[in-house]
Amino acid sequence: MVGIVIVSHSEKVAQGIKELSVQMIQSPIHVMDAGGMADGEIGTDANRIRDAIQEADEGEGVVVLVDLGSAIMSAEMAIEFLDEEQRKRIVIADGPIVEGAIAAAVQASIGGTLSQVKGAVEECRGVSKL
Repeated sequence: MVGIVIVSHSEKVAQGIKELSVQMIQSPIHVMDAGGMADGEIGTDANRIRDAIQEADEGEGVVVLVDLGSAIMSAEMAIEFLDEEQRKRIVIADGPIVEGAIAAAVQASIGGTLSQVKGAVEECRGVSKL
């Protein structure tokens, strides 16, 4: 099953998005949060992100969702810390973190491929809330 990692500058935001997305599905999937710094401060930590990716990865890949621009840099650095084989199956999705995490969780829970889970996140970019 495809895993999901939620990267936010805030540990509480990442945990809340994880909680929300997991509650929307009925089957267990690997959704990991990687928010904030190790000392509890606001920021992103490439080592925390790497650890979350490794925990979420069951061999079918991991989709990483990020909240702000610098989280992309930290996620890319985390991916570089992985071995070459694992790097091939990790992708960063370009979509809204809350709606995207829910869409990713649903798609992963029904057996979606890495490409399908990433696509579900990116389709949320154009969803109107009104």
